[in-house]
Amino acid sequence: MASDTDTARADPAPFRGDGAGLGERIRRRVNRLGGSRLGGFILALNLLSLLILFGGALALNEWSKGLVQARQESLAVQAELLANLLGEAGATRGEPTPTLNPTDAGLLLRDNFIPTGQRARLYDQDGLPIADSFQVSEVIPGSPLTPALPAGRPAPRPSERQKARDAERQTRAEAELAAEVQRALDGEPQGGLRLSEDGDQVVSVSIPVRHVQQVLGVLTLEAGGVDEILDAQRWALFPFALVALAVSLLSSLLLHLFVARPVMRLSRAADEVRLQRARAISLPDLEDRKDEIGDLARALETMTDTLSTRMDAIEGFAADVSHEIKNPLTSIRSALETLALVKTDAQREKLTALLQQDVRRLDRLITDISNASRLDAELSRERPRPIDMGELLTEVAHIYEATAKPGEAKVSLELRPAAGEARVIGQDGPLGQVFRNLVDNAKSFSPAGGTVRVTLSRDETDACPIHVRVEDDGPGMPPDNLDTVFQRFYTSRPKGTAFGSNSGLGLSIVRQIVEAHGGRVWAENRLGPDGAVQGARFTVALPVAGRRG
Repeated sequence: MASDTDTARADPAPFRGDGAGLGERIRRRVNRLGGSRLGGFILALNLLSLLILFGGALALNEWSKGLVQARQESLAVQAELLANLLGEAGATRGEPTPTLNPTDAGLLLRDNFIPTGQRARLYDQDGLPIADSFQVSEVIPGSPLTPALPAGRPAPRPSERQKARDAERQTRAEAELAAEVQRALDGEPQGGLRLSEDGDQVVSVSIPVRHVQQVLGVLTLEAGGVDEILDAQRWALFPFALVALAVSLLSSLLLHLFVARPVMRLSRAADEVRLQRARAISLPDLEDRKDEIGDLARALETMTDTLSTRMDAIEGFAADVSHEIKNPLTSIRSALETLALVKTDAQREKLTALLQQDVRRLDRLITDISNASRLDAELSRERPRPIDMGELLTEVAHIYEATAKPGEAKVSLELRPAAGEARVIGQDGPLGQVFRNLVDNAKSFSPAGGTVRVTLSRDETDACPIHVRVEDDGPGMPPDNLDTVFQRFYTSRPKGTAFGSNSGLGLSIVRQIVEAHGGRVWAENRLGPDGAVQGARFTVALPVAGRRG
């Protein structure tokens, strides 16, 4: 059985395009992010350490706010009690305008217990200090204020720069305190954090001292130790930081073990393939993984296996081409060597005819091989689209009807599915070449006046339900050659066929194009009621549009 065609096209590769635009592909990848195991693993590990540190910092901040608020509320209660006492017992009532008596107020502050770490100061209506719990006075009115604690060891003399810094700090602290006292003299209690003369943060509360509704002065209570407490809280945050650091180190180690090292192994395996020390990547421990690394390993193995298979096919194709071209070249060389020995014109004409026949055969081989080598590029340039097989086969049949010659087998077409029910995804050029190859092959084996029948049908029980059958009335095929006819350069010419008119690539290209479209093709003999062979039948099965991979 001949496996031939007038025109052959390239070795096809399966279609990989899905027709989706760039925006659609980006949307799909974004939607798949939530299902990414490795992406979720990396994200969770990195967020965990940050959450630990953030949680510790948040807890410290809230605790500090609670501490300041609690201190302020406690001082406000104490200040209210002391202010009430000072407003009643510390006022001079004999004058037209009541005022605070510094002596009575100082004794009152001395007699009332002021907790350690707290300081109470009293200011008159003009904002001038008249009493301080850090200082005591004798009962004798007008005596100077003296320190409450005995003098200690003399401090070292500060430098000029230190003196300037201390003076600036004290000036700023006094300004903040004066502003707070002045606001309290307006009749509204004040409170918050401010700097003391020593540069430390203190919680301060300033309460107006009233006699009835008149403001006699301001009582200021302040509690230090805030910086020490905050420092203690920062040290309490230190374990959180250590845990966050440990989690970060652990996550980095896990990412190195489960991501970086496998990728490095895949890179080295790819380099080995590139340097031709291996034909395929095979890393079973990575291929068994269920995450993206496993997907990558399996994809690389499949890719290298496909490349290796393609390389073997190219090597085999090159060997077949070399063998097929060598035969006519050998014949041409023998004819040329013999031509010098020919003495009669008849023998010379016979050798010349043989040379012309071998040249035509060689030209046919080179043309078909060239066309076959371009098929991959042609298929990649054009994107697949929906094709109505009924319309395609009708166009092919009209071509044969318009170019029919007397004595040739005619081509008949039967379309069984309704219009639009036989759509496939592919390229009309290569698919049209498939059916032209099959029809040309069937015509070459059909007797004069015979018929080549092309039938389009659907078989819903098949995964590839679109069936196209090409039948002839020829001698059929040997049962052991039903699959061999699709091999490259296989040819079995019927009697009367001109030698060299077939290259043996037609049916091979038919199978390659059909498989590139996700279908399959097979050959069988057409049997009569008595079991006798009545011709050959080639069947092409293609997936319906929307069902293919």
